Amino acid sequence: MKMKVMVAIDESEGSFYALKWALDNYISTISMNKNNNNNEEESSIMMYLVNVQPKFQHFVYPIGATGAAYYPATAVVESVRKAQEERSAVILSRASKMCKDKLVKAETIILNGDPREMICQAAENMSVNLLIIGSRGLGTLKRAFLGSVSDYCAHHVKIPILIVKPPPEDHTNKKHH
Repeated sequence: MKMKVMVAIDESEGSFYALKWALDNYISTISMNKNNNNNEEESSIMMYLVNVQPKFQHFVYPIGATGAAYYPATAVVESVRKAQEERSAVILSRASKMCKDKLVKAETIILNGDPREMICQAAENMSVNLLIIGSRGLGTLKRAFLGSVSDYCAHHVKIPILIVKPPPEDHTNKKHH
């Protein structure tokens, strides 16, 4: 039976660090143990890479002193949607290559909506065994105002979750003034 692992990926280096950490420390260990015990040549893990793009809001934009309204043209909405799809493809292509380099089979998924809700929903609907997500390392105040996808998922998803914190900063390479 394959273990199903979902990794949430966005354009942040934190999410790619989480994927790299998982591939180097978690996935490779499980694969080696399973392959040594069962002499299987095929990977015992199925990785799902999920990227969520926020929905483009069709708000009415006031323009001018008279309060005239501007509705985004269909062409503008379509252009934004296409740009989001292209961005997702680039992000997931990079993540897929990382998995392929480690000989881990990966499937990519693009979703639209609130990343917090969509990641939790996808993980549960696909019955994955583990959700892996990066953390931006926000402080308490910033997390309260900006919201945290990893914090939301930790409190709402009904499956095990692994939150990978960013690596500690290397203070030796920083220039002192």
